[in-house]
Amino acid sequence: MDKLIFGLCALTAGLCAWMLLRTYLRTRFRLLLWSGLCFVGLTANNLLLILDRYVLTSLDLSIWRLLLGLVAVLLLLSGLILENA
Repeated sequence: MDKLIFGLCALTAGLCAWMLLRTYLRTRFRLLLWSGLCFVGLTANNLLLILDRYVLTSLDLSIWRLLLGLVAVLLLLSGLILENA
């Protein structure tokens, strides 16, 4: 059951990234770009979680997952700060 949930989380984050970046290309509203890039990172984070748990079970990828999640959230935070300035 958890494989399905992890897969759906990755799919949902990827769909959000696609919709945000597609809308950014139409409107050029920069906050959409930052949000889309954040969701690209969250999608990669979810895919790395699936790799860590089910494909590469002999390796510990938890540090890389945490760093990728941190970078994704920092992208959104920097976008919020830059757009507010």
